[in-house]
Amino acid sequence: MKRIALSLVLSSALLGLGTVTMANDLTATAPNNSAVNVRDRAPGAMTAGQQSNAKSDLELTREIRRAVVKDDSLSILAHNVKIVSLNGDVTLRGPVNTKHERAAIGKEARAIAGAANVHNQLEVKSAK
Repeated sequence: MKRIALSLVLSSALLGLGTVTMANDLTATAPNNSAVNVRDRAPGAMTAGQQSNAKSDLELTREIRRAVVKDDSLSILAHNVKIVSLNGDVTLRGPVNTKHERAAIGKEARAIAGAANVHNQLEVKSAK
């Protein structure tokens, strides 16, 4: 790590950028993702790794993804939710910014897969 810091100082000096201030403690505190990790490891929790490779499930996921990405009212965060299809059942997971986004994505998925086949597990990010 000291080699990187020295390299940055030398590079900035050569480029005429002046001194570069770096924190001595390069070991940042890792974010606490415990709640998310526990949720993803819960029995029966659907994760992206469980996406079926059956042609019908891949097409179902593809159609829903296209509808979500096409909706310009949704944020980038909402465009990137997980959509997992297995045997015709669709699970929606991940964070979205608003209740509107959660509802809009759920509505699109239900219109494509059928209301009984969609499990909307999208989470609205809490305001900080």
